[in-house]
Amino acid sequence: MVVRVAGFALVLAHLLLVAWVSLRPRDVAWVTAPNIVPLDGLRADLALGTAEAARLIGEGLLLLAPLGILLPMADGRLHVSGWASLARTTAAGALVSLAVELLQTAVPGQVVDVDSVLLNTAGVALAHLLFVPAGRTWLRRRSDGGRTDSSAGSRPGRGSALLRNEASQGATPTIPRVPIAR
Repeated sequence: MVVRVAGFALVLAHLLLVAWVSLRPRDVAWVTAPNIVPLDGLRADLALGTAEAARLIGEGLLLLAPLGILLPMADGRLHVSGWASLARTTAAGALVSLAVELLQTAVPGQVVDVDSVLLNTAGVALAHLLFVPAGRTWLRRRSDGGRTDSSAGSRPGRGSALLRNEASQGATPTIPRVPIAR
């Protein structure tokens, strides 16, 4: 429960930071054209040289990357499919990135860049892949306290009613068939 509350608070704090960084008006003499062709902006970044390209691409990857860790933390589930968690987190990251890009259209000096959405989404997915599976494994081991359950298969604690402090409810009741009156 504490992990969920902390995760939710950190998600809100990070989104406020992203809004502050991304949605401030820029006082510039000129504005570049919007980039709506995927990967064109990345090609232009790579043409600037290795150091500048690494900085620009790194900024795009790192802006929303913490969401890859914070969103599963706010969800708080330990026993969940890794692929489903990755898909949910990446989709949420893509939606947040798209929302930021759409909100930037109303900010002076900011323009839409489809490559930002791609880089931000890739950053969320990469952060999730690097940290969440190991973190969940560590938390599972810590919460199980070294207990194992032979009825759950080779994975300790997975799906065990005893570890969730739930008793069996018994067999599902059935209703006998009643003929329909004519």
